[in-house]
Formats: sequence, C-alpha cells, structure tokens
Amino acid sequence: MKRLLFAAVAGLVLGCGAAMAQDAQAPAPPARPDVKPVGDWFVRCFPIQSPSPCDMFQELDSPTTKQRVLALSLAFVPSLDRHAIQIIVPLEVAIQKGVTIKTDSFTSPLMKYRRCDRAGCYVETPVDNSLIEAIARSSGETGKVTIVADGGKTYALNFYLKGFSAAHDDMMAQARAKAKPVAKSGDAAAPAPAP
Repeated sequence: MKRLLFAAVAGLVLGCGAAMAQDAQAPAPPARPDVKPVGDWFVRCFPIQSPSPCDMFQELDSPTTKQRVLALSLAFVPSLDRHAIQIIVPLEVAIQKGVTIKTDSFTSPLMKYRRCDRAGCYVETPVDNSLIEAIARSSGETGKVTIVADGGKTYALNFYLKGFSAAHDDMMAQARAKAKPVAKSGDAAAPAPAP
C-alpha cells in the first residue's frame, strides 16, 4: 500500500514538474495596455516600443443593438510634434463624402476615409495641432462627427467633450515619457535587413 501511495505521489510531483516546465517554456501572453478613464475619455498606453505608444479614445455604442456607432482615437508623436486621428464609423457610408468634426466653435476640414473592413470605415490621418487645440477650446458638452450615408442622408454622431483637455494633457505627457523613436534604415542602430 505504501508503495502504491509513493508511486502516486511521485507521479503527481513529476507530472506537476513537467507541467511547470511547459508553462515556463510557453510564451507569455502579450501585456495589456494601461488604460485609465479621464472624464468621458480613456487614456491608453501600450507596453510596446513605439514613437507613439499612447492614445486617448472614446467609443460609443448603440444602446439598443450594442454595436459600435463611433470610435475616436487621438495619438501624439513626440518626435514629430504631431497628432494622428482615427475615426471609425459604421459601414454603408458615402466614401467620397468623408467626415467632419464639429463643436460649438469649430468645424474641421473634410477628412477622407482611408479604408473599410467588416468592422467599419476608417479615417486615419495626421492632423495639425491646431485642430486638437480648437476642440479643447470648445465650451459645449458634445461634439459631432458628421457622416453621409450611401443614400445621401447626413448623420451627426455625437461624442463627448468632458475631460478632453485633461485626457489630452495626460496622453501627451505619457507619450513623451514612453515614446521610442523608430530607427531609420541609415542609422547604426537599425537592424540589418534579412538576406
């Protein structure tokens, strides 16, 4: 009986050791971004080496269908002193019409769609810092992303401005602290191209 108990315990220990060895060899899951709410916005920093590791974003879903209606993301690239914006809207938009952002005191230039996939249509473009400053100066509680549907009807998708300036300041500070410039092909630090 003692031999059987010893064999069972030994098997359990060896099995656990083998499982632990497999766990030690398995790649670690990717680290999650650090996300914190600031007013109606979220500031998100990804644990990656990037010239722009942080953004501020807001996503709005339909209360009835729970599907995304609008997503806004603003990022800052410290090495260029420039911002980039990503706006995601539902499919079935008039691609050639683009989008505009409006607040109580500002209307952006027309921004063109870059691509569409099954999740929606995307505006992805660098923007002047003056666009961000104009949104930050707005005194209203909401802004609007204006889109045109395939049928020609115009829709204004609301987004919220509470905390915009504070989220922007926090995102810029974190981006400056965490950004890693991308090595250029002529730099000594750049890896040699693969043969």
